[in-house]
Amino acid sequence: MAGSLRDDKTPAFFADPILAARIEAIQQLAGSLTDRVAVMDRSFNVIYANESTWSSASARNSDGRQAKCYEAFAHRTDPCGTCPAIKVFDAPEVQSVSCHSGGDGTACGMHQAFPLVSGQGDTGSMLVLFKGEQFQKLPDIAPVPVAQQPPAVRESLGDLIGRSPAMQQLFDMTALVADCSATVLIQGESGTGKEVLARTIHALSRRKEKPFIVVDCGALPETLLESELFGHVKGAFTGAVVDKRGLFEEADGGTIFLDEIADTASVFQAKLLRVLQEGEIKRVGGTRPIKIDVRVISAANKDLAELVKAKSFRQDLYYRLAVLPLFVPPLRDRREDIPLLVEHFMATSRARHHQPIRHVSPKAMKALSEASWPGNVRELQHCIERALVTTTGPDLICQDIEAAASHEEPKDLRSVARDAVSHTERTHILEALKKTNGNRVKAAKLLKISRAGLYNKLRTHCIQ
Repeated sequence: MAGSLRDDKTPAFFADPILAARIEAIQQLAGSLTDRVAVMDRSFNVIYANESTWSSASARNSDGRQAKCYEAFAHRTDPCGTCPAIKVFDAPEVQSVSCHSGGDGTACGMHQAFPLVSGQGDTGSMLVLFKGEQFQKLPDIAPVPVAQQPPAVRESLGDLIGRSPAMQQLFDMTALVADCSATVLIQGESGTGKEVLARTIHALSRRKEKPFIVVDCGALPETLLESELFGHVKGAFTGAVVDKRGLFEEADGGTIFLDEIADTASVFQAKLLRVLQEGEIKRVGGTRPIKIDVRVISAANKDLAELVKAKSFRQDLYYRLAVLPLFVPPLRDRREDIPLLVEHFMATSRARHHQPIRHVSPKAMKALSEASWPGNVRELQHCIERALVTTTGPDLICQDIEAAASHEEPKDLRSVARDAVSHTERTHILEALKKTNGNRVKAAKLLKISRAGLYNKLRTHCIQ
């Protein structure tokens, strides 16, 4: 059936709950797109393709077997040769593969391929986005070679800013997942911009005219968190003198962003799971179910997969939250974006504080680009704003930047501990990979963790 899974050959990886949920979400968001989207397995069998993809393909197999991608999309009877997408399976740390060729016989129209990772950390299939132009209608006629134009580089998407490859990939995935209702899990270090990403997803979705509500789950005790999210009825507890609507009800039709979801207790996690499964809530002290239509976006700066293994986070809730996982890279791994971010923060700070136009000297920009920024984008933003407000002159110079950085506000102990652990963990992983010449199996043994655990940490720390 067009735009659906091949019912005659249900892939074995559907037994994995995470992959099954991700394929289901891809179906939801790709079904109505005019862009062409497909999912292929390791043998390049077409597991799923949306209607737009099939309408451009030459034909589907009528003998009951799954079509190969080169048969359906490149109109060939034999494989295309070495497809760049094979790197998705051969190198698990690869987060995306781009193909900008079109005249070398690999004319399926692939633009970008992303791994679809199972709960065990293995890549069992890949999501493929195709170029906008139609497939070649005459496969026997060699296309005329043309000068290859580099892919367009976006400098922003909503309030997200960056031109680095990591941010370009994030822009592509954000645009893809924005207009569906599946849950999104955003992971990344503190200060990388997880809330900014969540707001961008909401702004690009059909829900953009409805509320976007932020909840800091780590800042509220469990009893208060339940009351805030689900509401309560009069007399439910001391001080509940009237019925109160919860934030899920306030967000009806829109998006709710659950920040620091890893810091919630197991009792709350069970109640949240029921909300996601049933699409309804019960107020604290109440018995009447209330139907809601809310998209849930959650965020964590901890590796939830590792917390599941440690039995400190519910596995079934993780599967529900991680249908569409996104990773925000730390600033140290996308240093080429720093000048762009600096100019943006200079402009917004000038406008906010009614400052005259000022510039950053080349030496100061070099110093900013080479700094470690453990607080990531948030720390950079505060540093630029502080330097702009507390100094004078036509340019910001190194002394201004150093003075602003030295007055950085102290972090709370939880943030300090979190950053220290993350930095130490990343350092140990890099050392293990160096000692094993990049062999991930040996590195996992050296670190005394599973291979799947190492793959999860490579993604969490954005180690390429």
